[in-house]
Amino acid sequence: MLTSARNVADLVRASAQRGPSHVALVDVASGVSLTWETIDGAVDAFARRLADSGLEPGDRVAVRLPTSPEFVVTVFGILRAGGIVVPTGPGNPTRELQRILADSGATFLVGDGEGSDAQVLDVPDVSAVGEPFEAVRGGEDIAVLGYTSGTSGVPRGVMLSHRALLANVSQCASLRPAPVTAGDRVLLALPLFHVYGLGPGLLQVAGAGATAVLLERFDAASALDVIEEHRVTTMVGVPPMYRALLANPVEVLREKLATVRLFTSGAAPLPAGVIDEMRTAIGIPVYEGYGLTETGPVLTSTLVGGVPKPGSVGKALPGVEIRLVDTDGSVLDIDEDEPGTGLVSARGENLFSGYWPDGAHGPDASGWFRTGDVGFIDADGDLHLVDRAGDLIIVNGFNVYPHEVEQVIGEMPDVLEAAAVGVPDEKTGESVKVVVVLRDGASVSPEDVVAHCSGRLAKFKVPTAVEFAPALPHSPTGKLARRILRKPLGA
Repeated sequence: MLTSARNVADLVRASAQRGPSHVALVDVASGVSLTWETIDGAVDAFARRLADSGLEPGDRVAVRLPTSPEFVVTVFGILRAGGIVVPTGPGNPTRELQRILADSGATFLVGDGEGSDAQVLDVPDVSAVGEPFEAVRGGEDIAVLGYTSGTSGVPRGVMLSHRALLANVSQCASLRPAPVTAGDRVLLALPLFHVYGLGPGLLQVAGAGATAVLLERFDAASALDVIEEHRVTTMVGVPPMYRALLANPVEVLREKLATVRLFTSGAAPLPAGVIDEMRTAIGIPVYEGYGLTETGPVLTSTLVGGVPKPGSVGKALPGVEIRLVDTDGSVLDIDEDEPGTGLVSARGENLFSGYWPDGAHGPDASGWFRTGDVGFIDADGDLHLVDRAGDLIIVNGFNVYPHEVEQVIGEMPDVLEAAAVGVPDEKTGESVKVVVVLRDGASVSPEDVVAHCSGRLAKFKVPTAVEFAPALPHSPTGKLARRILRKPLGA
């Protein structure tokens, strides 16, 4: 059905037709289970309510709901009615909500509307059954206006068409082993308002007609109980989740995770040690993927090659092309003996239609889009990310990639996590500052960190400032918020 779907909500209709009584959602918070037939009927009912409320095709509808069945019905209902979904975090500050509403021009809002001027609609009844509602719009029409996390600047509205989102569902589904099959029970503890939770999470489940086990917030102890109770078979996660799981005794992990066949991770780099630790603990590795909101979102996965490779995000998905380019856009020659770094550029049906509202800075005339990530391709053809181009630290004209510094500091046994950022320096333009999180009970001085780095890094890469923190700031999907770290702690 994927190939014939034109509107993203067609995925729900197809799953309802293939397996009407198959459980679509298990909501851990309420204990409610809903079938694909029930979800499809509720989507019809909500689409009709939107149309009766005055929704015109192309109108933007903000969705401010937590991970829940109501979120699922709301999103598919908006899409079936011809609207554009504008997801926003339920915990976002009012000022951020107002900024997104003003920029998107959203006329309606579903969920917590406090502080907004939009027309607030009641949350849908997930057990309501409406008359069949024929999907409005599709193909190149915009389905989702996803705002970037803003970790490196002001959030921008990314225009994702029905075509782009459906293409990425098909691209991921063609992998072997398939990330999601009809028989899978998928733990979705990611925020569904983020494109990673929405695409590889919810849309993959809908495309396969699988079962989503919805967990609003991830807590390792409760997640392990949920996985065991609901016999979860696959988990879509981010690095902090796997770190939290590994804090539990091996015997507990082996007992609670006995039904899981596949772990995947994305949204932020997965520390190399996590892959090995998961494999050692339970015999299953974690497969890592890479993508952006602008790419709908998945570009690469270690599932393509079939073997997780520490430090690598794998090869391009079927139907996706990846190449490295210079800052002027010229393609880099790949030297297998000494791979050079370049900006990651991508092409595929899953790419966005440019930034809201006029489609600016989207893929070029040939369909290529420069991601802003720096990486290299190894002799096996696997992509390794070095850093975001915007996170590059330039010391006396020399490039310092934060990830390299962080990896070196991460080798210290007492260090749990570290982040490197560039800060202004009168003599060198910028210098390296690191913020370090220590393991419980550990004692490390700034001098210890500098000494460790001095023996392993070029002088210009060695931190000139070391700060300690109980935790690092992350976005909802585990992406490091470096912008916050550039300020002195407590500022």
